[in-house]
Amino acid sequence: MLWLLLTTTLLTVPDPAGDARGDGGYILPRQPALTADALDLRSFSAAPQAGGMRFTVSLGQISNPWNAPSGFSAGVTDIFVKTGPGGQTALADTGLRARGGGWQYHLRVTGFGSTLVQATDEEGVTQSLAAPSVRIEGTGLVIDAAVPPGTHAYWVTSSVYTPLSAGGVLKPTGESGPGSLQTGRAGAATPVDVLAPDGDPRAFTDGTLAPVGQTRDRASLILAGLGGLGLLLTVLATMAIWRRS
Repeated sequence: MLWLLLTTTLLTVPDPAGDARGDGGYILPRQPALTADALDLRSFSAAPQAGGMRFTVSLGQISNPWNAPSGFSAGVTDIFVKTGPGGQTALADTGLRARGGGWQYHLRVTGFGSTLVQATDEEGVTQSLAAPSVRIEGTGLVIDAAVPPGTHAYWVTSSVYTPLSAGGVLKPTGESGPGSLQTGRAGAATPVDVLAPDGDPRAFTDGTLAPVGQTRDRASLILAGLGGLGLLLTVLATMAIWRRS
């Protein structure tokens, strides 16, 4: 039974192919040369793994324009995880905000190193946890992270990598240039692709992204269970008194 639990995929979400251009008008950098496929989210899956979670992010292509030792370096993958009520709503430096609650864990995966942080009670403040391990499998990234196993909700984004920013993400700009990520709209979101339920376009219209998956509020479930148990005991006690009468 434990083996089945550790190997069961809790969630698999497909994403449309060919949509790694933001609102459709993003122009990818020419130096280094990037393909849209290398930034194109195709699917996301989550499963419990040895006390943590394993996430698999499938892309259209694995590319290494910056010659990272990991074998991939075209994009930055951000995974925000909702494990319970509350959480932070700003999706880090992506320019997006979470719709449908907030996140408790944030993974950032790049070819030059990956990070995992946990949200604190103070908005915008996080604490660092052990870095996740990442490996390439086909055209996907397999990520093992110290996120508590369970049925969670997720926000997943794909951005262009650059070594010239602190976070490793290339911000969109209205200016042209061989190394620029061009957009025609001020304040455009950083990701070029997002994992959106049913192709929801709002990430690139109002800057909000809905989660995929679901979160079980354990506290509420426990309280509901205790309430149900209390009601059952009351009914049984009442029936016992009635029978004695």
